[in-house]
Amino acid sequence: MTANVQTVTGAIDASRLGRTLMHEHLLIGYAGWEADTVRPGPSRREMIEVCVDRIEELKAGGVESMLDPCPSDLGRDVELMAEVAQRTGFRLICATGLYKEAEGGVAYWKFRSQFGPQVDAMAELFVRELSEGVGDTGIRAGIIKVATGHGAISDYERCVLEAAAKASVETGAPITTHTDGGTLGDEQQAILTAHGVPAHRIIIGHSCGTSDHDYHMKIVRGGSYLGFDRFGLEMIHPDEERVAALAKVVEAGGGAQVVVSHDSVWCWRGQPIPDLDGIGAVAPNWQPMHFLNNIVPRLREAGVGEEQIDRMTVENPRRFFAGEALP
Repeated sequence: MTANVQTVTGAIDASRLGRTLMHEHLLIGYAGWEADTVRPGPSRREMIEVCVDRIEELKAGGVESMLDPCPSDLGRDVELMAEVAQRTGFRLICATGLYKEAEGGVAYWKFRSQFGPQVDAMAELFVRELSEGVGDTGIRAGIIKVATGHGAISDYERCVLEAAAKASVETGAPITTHTDGGTLGDEQQAILTAHGVPAHRIIIGHSCGTSDHDYHMKIVRGGSYLGFDRFGLEMIHPDEERVAALAKVVEAGGGAQVVVSHDSVWCWRGQPIPDLDGIGAVAPNWQPMHFLNNIVPRLREAGVGEEQIDRMTVENPRRFFAGEALP
């Protein structure tokens, strides 16, 4: 077997991934969280215990692997991920990359751009974290994360996309994206592929932020994967519509290009949401067993068979990370 998936505890063959959630977060920290010394958030030890408990719940539910695509500027802690993975025997994949302009660590890169090309510097960072490791940890990223915001892709976000493409072409690493409201994913796809990234090495994330079937199928026809990866986050888009849209994609023949998840966040640096304890009341199903426990039965009722469900949770993640051509 060929080791073609880089986890935080070492490289493995993609066939060992098993049932995989493709977009969850152990930890998020928005740029500037460290300035809020009044509300620093939980201790590192407390966060590790929360994450270990959640991973054990996933294992008991049949989930074997998970991608945490937290980019470099969103509070990422790869050593925390590695400790959680070692304690639980769970396969975790971390990311390199940079977040969207509105909420990422943009000030540093914009200041740096006054003195030289930022695309090259960003690409150098991504390549280093993919091939050698994050800082001096020796923990290597297994994917590149990019993001765009509302309305249009900004100049800064385009730089990140171009840097990601450059790093992907050099290393062979796949790319996963963030989109707002299920928009601009087709433009992300066009930019990345124009810069040499094979379409089947790209996941257009949060595609379930819209029920626009034409948008979904445009990305499918372009050869990339759709991330239906915000189940449970109904304040953004209702699960009822996500289920219907996913069933429609499957019926149209796009089921081999869908991966699923929730984009759940288990721990926060600082206190970006004034009432973190109140999230459960607003989004009670925003947790990483929701798809298997609650969405799968609804997909069955909508006519999606077991083979398709297994494809989205097992076969598609395996094929994506293995870099295999689409069937």
